[in-house]
Amino acid sequence: MSIKISNLTKKYGNQTVLNNINIEIIEGEVVGFLGPNGAGKTTTMKIMAGALNYSVGSVKICDVEVSQDILKTKSFVGYLPEQNPLYSDMYVKEYLLFVAETYCLGKEKIHRVNELIDIVGLRPEFYKKIGQLSKGFRQRVGLAQALIPNPKVLILDEPTTGLDPNQLEEIRSLIREIGKEKTVLLSTHIMQEIKAICNRVIVINKGEIVADYPDISKIKLFDKNSFRLEVEFLNNVSGKEFEKINGILDMKMLNEKHFILITSTDIRADIFDFSVKSNNKIITINKIESSMEDVFRSLTN
Repeated sequence: MSIKISNLTKKYGNQTVLNNINIEIIEGEVVGFLGPNGAGKTTTMKIMAGALNYSVGSVKICDVEVSQDILKTKSFVGYLPEQNPLYSDMYVKEYLLFVAETYCLGKEKIHRVNELIDIVGLRPEFYKKIGQLSKGFRQRVGLAQALIPNPKVLILDEPTTGLDPNQLEEIRSLIREIGKEKTVLLSTHIMQEIKAICNRVIVINKGEIVADYPDISKIKLFDKNSFRLEVEFLNNVSGKEFEKINGILDMKMLNEKHFILITSTDIRADIFDFSVKSNNKIITINKIESSMEDVFRSLTN
C-alpha cells in the first residue's frame, strides 16, 4: 500500500480541520483529491509529506508510519506544494543541483538533474534564472525538484493553478506520463483536472471524506431514484398534457417542442406511448448523465 490513512483527525484549537478520515491508495494509482477551498486537502497532503504534525490517527507511506520515521517516509515522497517555493535568483540547473545535494546523491546528482531536465522539458530554459521563467516552466522546475529523489509517491497540491490553456495541457501531459510509474495524489477543485489526469477521485468536504470513486467514468447521478431526460418533439406539445404522464417530478420547457424532465423512474416508454397517442413524432429523447460539476455540487453543498 503506497498510502494508508486511518482515523486521522487534525485540529487547530477548537477548529476540526480533518475529522476521522480514512484513505487507502495502492501503487500505480493516479488519484484526484477533490474538494472546495478549505475542505482539508492541503492539510492532509502536508501531513503525508511530513510537513505537518498529527497526534490522532495513523498515516503510513509505503507501510512506514510518518510520525515514527519521518526521514524515511520523506525519502518515499515527492511533494509539490500549492505555492511553489523556488529561489528566483538561482539558475534552473543550479537550483536543481542544490536540491539534489540536500538528498546526498553524491556523484549521481549531475546525472539525475540532467535526466530530469529532459523528462520535464526544461532543456530550452535550463540556462535561465528561475525568476525569468513563465509560470508553466516554474511549475516544471517544481515537478523536477519533487522528482529528484525518485520518489515512490508524488503529492501535488493544485499543480496547475494560474496556468494558461497551453501550459495546462503541457503540465497535465507531464503528470499523466509520470503517473505511469509512480503513485500520484493530485489535489484540485477543478473538474477538468480530474477528467484529464486521474483514474480515481476522492472527495473531501469540511474535513470529511464524502465519496471515493475507483473509476471516475462510472460516476452517475447521486440520487439513484431520479432521472433527467431531454425530450424534443416534431410538433408543439402542451405542457399540461405532458404533466399527466406519471412519474414526472419537475419539468423545464426550453420551447413548446423541447423539454427537460426530472422523473422518479425511467419513463421513456411512457413518453413513446404519449407520442403515439398524440400523433407527434419524437425527434430526440436522451437520458442526461451528471457532469463532474454536478457531482461536485451534490457532494459539497
